Amino acid sequence: MPLSATPYEERLTAPRSWWLISFLVGLAMALVLLPFGTLPLLGGLVGGTAVAAVMASSYGSLRIRVVGDSLIAGEAKIPVTALGATEVLDAEEARAWRTYKADTRAFLLLRSYIPTALKVEVTDPEDPTPYLYLSTRDPQRLAKALEAARKAVA
Repeated sequence: MPLSATPYEERLTAPRSWWLISFLVGLAMALVLLPFGTLPLLGGLVGGTAVAAVMASSYGSLRIRVVGDSLIAGEAKIPVTALGATEVLDAEEARAWRTYKADTRAFLLLRSYIPTALKVEVTDPEDPTPYLYLSTRDPQRLAKALEAARKAVA
């Protein structure tokens, strides 16, 4: 599989504040276990923090990639030949497409902590999905990578 002219890869990592919240969850677990002694307190602190951190990490582990002739968004792999026009969405427009403008048949890769997005039209007549909504921190760069991959395939 040939690489695209403008390779793109983005991991939709969780914000830093979630790591503080993970520590606070561990602290809360430690306080719950405080009446049972020091060892359970430490176990609650470490265990609660670890479980919360694993959950935050797994939620923020999704990736968006343009590789060769495909767009890989989370678990979905779509050939760029099946994609049409792209629309860069600022924070306000992205919120509108996540809520009242959303089509129930659309593929939505949402992360609430990422305000901007890219909307990509699906042109494959066999696919009932009208568009892809991809939360991304750099929608312009993703749009350019998709366009470059489309030109490389053509």
